[in-house]
Formats: sequence, structure tokens, C-alpha cells
Amino acid sequence: MLMMDLINIIIGMIILFIGVLIGVAFLTLLERKILGYIQIRKGPNKLGFLGIMQPFSDGIKLFSKEQVYLNFSNYYYYYFSPIFSFFISLMIWMLIPYYFNMIMFNLGVLFFLSCTSIGVYLLLLAGWSSNSNYSILGGLRALAQTISYEVSLALIMMSSLFLIMDFNLMKLELYQQNIWFMFLMFPLSMIMFSSMMA
Repeated sequence: MLMMDLINIIIGMIILFIGVLIGVAFLTLLERKILGYIQIRKGPNKLGFLGIMQPFSDGIKLFSKEQVYLNFSNYYYYYFSPIFSFFISLMIWMLIPYYFNMIMFNLGVLFFLSCTSIGVYLLLLAGWSSNSNYSILGGLRALAQTISYEVSLALIMMSSLFLIMDFNLMKLELYQQNIWFMFLMFPLSMIMFSSMMA
């Protein structure tokens, strides 16, 4: 029984990760099409029917590109910091309950905040490991901006947790069945929206 549950969780994670990656690819396609219409030019519409195959073509091009290595970089840190950052951003999607893995995260909000705060260190590591002054300045600037917006987002999220007095994200969904917290705390939700856009 335990082995079957483990297999279900692994299959669920694989389906979730593939779904997220394909969803991001098609969201990028949608953004490029909208930008093409705004600028009155043809967007990515040549490959397949209405450009549906464009994300797969972009993926093939991405994996077949030449690898560029910096001469004086700390190679392993430089190479693995974006990979770890990518996996941490995928780990946040585990919080969403769906059919294959109904994992009950009692401290789901803390898990979310920890995963997003680890991404800050990986940004700094990516800038430092290239061994270039401009890259480390860019990394420090991105680090400062990420921390400043992350603090405001965490405080707004904590203020909504005062209404449910729990760290469980499923309880957060349950308490919003009658009225969304977005309407109860409208000024805070506007601040959160602008912080997320930034």
C-alpha cells in the first residue's frame, strides 16, 4: 500500500512538472502573439496551425544551442545555480492539491516562503560565480529588488493568515468559499497585485 502511494505521488509530480513546463511554453507563445498584434506585425504564426508548434520548436532550438563557458568563472556554481533555481521554482507547485497527490501541507505557507527566499541566495550565487564585476553588481541589484518585494508580499500574505489562524493553504481555500479575501482586504490585494507585477 505504501509503495502504491509512493508511485502515485511520483507519477503526480511528473504530470505536474510536465504540465507546468508546457503551460509556461504556451503562455510565452500567447504573450508573443499579443505583442505581435499590439505592434501591428506578424507574431509567431508560421510553425504549425496558427503557430501552435512554436513552443516545441523553441525548446528544440534551446537544447541544441552551443554551450558557452566563461574562462574565469567558478564553473560548477555558475552551471548549477540556474538549475537549482529552476527546481526550487518547480517545488513550489507541489503545494497545489490535485488528484494524484493530495499531500496535506500543514505548514504550506512556510514551505512557500522558504522556497521563495532560497531563490534569493541562488541569484546572488549566479552573479558571484561568473567572476565578473558587472555580473556581481547585477546579481546584487536583483537580490535587493527581490528581497524588497518579497518582504511586502510575505507581510500581505501573513495578514491574510490572521483571518484563518493557520498555515495550511487548503484551509485558506476553504475559508474563501463564501467570500474571497481579495474583496475583504481590497487595498492590501491591490498592493499585492502591484508587488507581484514588479
